Amino acid sequence: MRDIMGMMGKVKEMQSKMEKMQAEIASLEIEGKSGGGLVTVVLTGKGEMRSIKIDPSLFKEDEVEILEDLIVAAHKDAKDKGEAQAQEKMAALTAGIPLPPGMKFPF
Repeated sequence: MRDIMGMMGKVKEMQSKMEKMQAEIASLEIEGKSGGGLVTVVLTGKGEMRSIKIDPSLFKEDEVEILEDLIVAAHKDAKDKGEAQAQEKMAALTAGIPLPPGMKFPF
């Protein structure tokens, strides 16, 4: 019975830490760049776009497709960095918890 109570206490502690970690991740701002810095996108830890900066040299009619591609690439760069930071933070929190291969925490 004590083992179950101890385990429940650890689960509650882990849940509390998880909530704090999720709030910390949500408050992150991650910057992604493309085109050598011609396009910069800032995302929140939740992946929501906060801002976008575009170098004025890209505002040429014949370069619209390039600009579109650079925006997508900068967004992906920021999103990938944000996911890596979140996984890193979660890995520290979940150290020692055996998860099946490929499973991300939180589920």
